[in-house]
Amino acid sequence: MHSDNPQSGSHVKTGVVRKFITSRRAALLAVIAPLVLAGCQLPTFGAYHGITKGGSQTFKLWQGFSVIAVIIGGGTFLLILWVVFRYRHRSDAIPRQTQYNVPLEVLYTIVPILVVIGLFAATVVVENQVLSEPTPKATVNVTAFQWGWKFVYPGQNVVVVGQTTQDPTMVVPLGENVKMNLRSSDVVHGFYVPELNFSRFAQPGLLNTFTFNFDKLGVFKGQCTQLCGLYHSLMYFKIQVVTKTQYQAWLKANALSPAQAVAAANASANQINAGIPVKPAQTSYGVN
Repeated sequence: MHSDNPQSGSHVKTGVVRKFITSRRAALLAVIAPLVLAGCQLPTFGAYHGITKGGSQTFKLWQGFSVIAVIIGGGTFLLILWVVFRYRHRSDAIPRQTQYNVPLEVLYTIVPILVVIGLFAATVVVENQVLSEPTPKATVNVTAFQWGWKFVYPGQNVVVVGQTTQDPTMVVPLGENVKMNLRSSDVVHGFYVPELNFSRFAQPGLLNTFTFNFDKLGVFKGQCTQLCGLYHSLMYFKIQVVTKTQYQAWLKANALSPAQAVAAANASANQINAGIPVKPAQTSYGVN
């Protein structure tokens, strides 16, 4: 039946326009929603800048990985959209069939290989810097226990202990290599300071060693990241980075007598199971 109503055509056009706008909004939402829900933060991508030389390099590596991921993901998404709209169904005619596109196949084979090689090489360089152990100017023996931390400064007669609601503070000098010997006196714990971009397990019977060179002053919170029992959620500590002069003054002000230092250092050491063989120090996961 033919309609003489001139408004019917305008209604159809309005409906098409509204449908097009709705489709565009849905597509825009599909692009933005994952970024918002993932808490994407630019330009840090949710990481910390780092308070050590190794931490700063780790942050830059993370930025590089994130940017490359966005480029690859965004490019793939655009190619999908291009194919969807360019080759969408227009008629029932069978399109021209093609079997090979050698230049394109070579491109999408070589490019991923080069990307992986580049990322691997960058990771090795940064990892070697993070895991390097130059000659230290200061040493801290770190012992994790249920549910607290003990920091012993060998040769300085300084011991700092805190548990549950008592957050102990590890004081370290700015701009000097600080070696840390990490172990646990009972179960597996996790040594983690977000601003360090670094984490290590504290395991009974295993000594983990690593060296930091702090380049920022301030107080930074750390915590146990392994579920280690009832009061795991209270197992916090702090790292305070001070100048070299302030560090020496702090050592003198907190030095104990030799007898007191030995007693304090042995307070949690007695909890270590003598039946657990102690492995040699390792500086990385499975790599000596």
